[in-house]
Amino acid sequence: MSIAIYQSIAEAVWMQNLSSVGPWLQVEGFLLSGGWSLVALVCFLLLYIVVLVANGSVAVVIVRDRALHTPMYLLFVQLTLNDIMLNSVIMPQVLVDLLRPPKHRVMHLSACILQAFLVHVSTMASYTVLVIMAFDRYVAICNPLRYTTIMSGRMIVLLTVLAWGGAVVVVSIVFVVTLRLSQCRSMIEGLYCSNPVLYKLSCENTFLQNILALIITALLLAGSISVMLFTYLRITVVCVRNQSSKLNRKALQTCFTHLLVYLLLLLSGLFVMGLQRVQGLVEERKVIAMLKDLVPGALNPIIYGLQSKEVRRYLLSCRGSRTHTQ
Repeated sequence: MSIAIYQSIAEAVWMQNLSSVGPWLQVEGFLLSGGWSLVALVCFLLLYIVVLVANGSVAVVIVRDRALHTPMYLLFVQLTLNDIMLNSVIMPQVLVDLLRPPKHRVMHLSACILQAFLVHVSTMASYTVLVIMAFDRYVAICNPLRYTTIMSGRMIVLLTVLAWGGAVVVVSIVFVVTLRLSQCRSMIEGLYCSNPVLYKLSCENTFLQNILALIITALLLAGSISVMLFTYLRITVVCVRNQSSKLNRKALQTCFTHLLVYLLLLLSGLFVMGLQRVQGLVEERKVIAMLKDLVPGALNPIIYGLQSKEVRRYLLSCRGSRTHTQ
């Protein structure tokens, strides 16, 4: 089912449940005074540009250099494009709202549903793609002789479909439950739309929605952490048993960057979830919520790009070619 069809169905389902509340929603946004709105605008805009440039550059390098057309880098391209998509779904609206007075910060219901859907699909895909990358590292280090056989082109396509298709299916199930609620409010709490924001627009009992979201979040985190622990324990055992310094350097180089990216994603998400339980600090929570996506999106390509010998070699060769041409 395409996103356009999903959007139409979702809007039609909720439109049937509307009472006196119209399809236009008021976005709370940042409630900053004086020049703080301009400061926030400049900071978030600069970070967003870094996300676009850094992720876009690494993606272009990997696509152009055939030597980088390996499973690990093809999976990393998905991660870079996902970071671009996630931040692009959120940031333009937040930046524009910083320039608007509060009463002019409005969003159509259909746009809110689509934004929330894409945010959750992208967030879930971040974990599923990283889990597949962990499997790739496990095969490369623990079964190096069978690596090309196991991680074939067909397998990469299958794993990609599972990573993204699974995210779309799970998020769609959650949204079907949420969109069955009737709407009685028109205020979007926070900066952008998400599943919790959508069911907060209803006056009905949302116990089922909260429990379902909690279960899926717990399963996602528990599943990804379990895979990470298993793969890295196996990799550690192999490195300890095999005294090859070359193998250990390879494992350290490739696994450290992957693990760092995963921990950055996991800890930023857990930090925001914990901060939601703290009373007060309303505007501070909004800032942290924005940085949760911007900071990993800006650091991921830098971590992978600088740690990758192949990427550095390609960038240096391009720089040398331009210098020679000039």
